[in-house]
Amino acid sequence: MSLKKQFLKSKPVCKVTFLMDKETVNGASKVELLGEFNNWNTAEPVSMKKLKNGSFKAIIDLPTENEYQFKYLLDGEKWVNDESADKYVNNGIDAEENSVLAL
Repeated sequence: MSLKKQFLKSKPVCKVTFLMDKETVNGASKVELLGEFNNWNTAEPVSMKKLKNGSFKAIIDLPTENEYQFKYLLDGEKWVNDESADKYVNNGIDAEENSVLAL
């Protein structure tokens, strides 16, 4: 897993690349990205594109000077945190943690 941040000089936006490697996906056929940036809306997740090497990738633009909680959802069943997140916080629901992206 990895997060790559590319801050744009022309506007207060960061282009964030979310990458989940083949080993972490562990055979899942679908990986979705959910978080505060889409109101955790499972009906409209950020679908991650499967790459030839078996990894999944998504790139989204987010406003800077914010923090965003997020998680990956594998095959609509298993929630996974990003090991390269900036920090983790309790999700306030079931004592689990969410990944946090700080921009």
